[in-house]
Amino acid sequence: MKDSYTVSEALQLAQNYCAYQERCHKDVEQKLKSINMIPEVILHIISQLIEGNYLNEERFAKSFARGKFSIKKWGKHKIVRELKLRDISKYNIKSALKEIDEENYFKTLDELAKKRLLQLKEKNIYKRKRKLCDYLLYRGWEPYLVYEKASELIK
Repeated sequence: MKDSYTVSEALQLAQNYCAYQERCHKDVEQKLKSINMIPEVILHIISQLIEGNYLNEERFAKSFARGKFSIKKWGKHKIVRELKLRDISKYNIKSALKEIDEENYFKTLDELAKKRLLQLKEKNIYKRKRKLCDYLLYRGWEPYLVYEKASELIK
């Protein structure tokens, strides 16, 4: 990277950055700050990116939710937490969660729990259940679903 960029060079850099992968406003803002752009220019570039449809928070949120659920097997709590960290609006978070098919959601929880249970070597039933619950809660699954699933699988 070079020391300074013109506004048009920074815009081009930001367009490429957004074209490579869906980004949120916060990611783009951090990228522009990292190349020492001033706040007024950052706002100008972000508005240009929105106008050019390079930047769309709803599209980002939906893509993020689909990807983290299908690839990393994250639960809705973790997805929501991560989207909030990126300053995504409640409306867009709600919209993103609709991308996750309910039937597939429960099926994924079941598969994840069963797979983890096979990996646990703990003999004590209570510790075994605790370890399974901790794992699923860490992955962002809703507590009531986690405890229900643990009770179903470990008797």
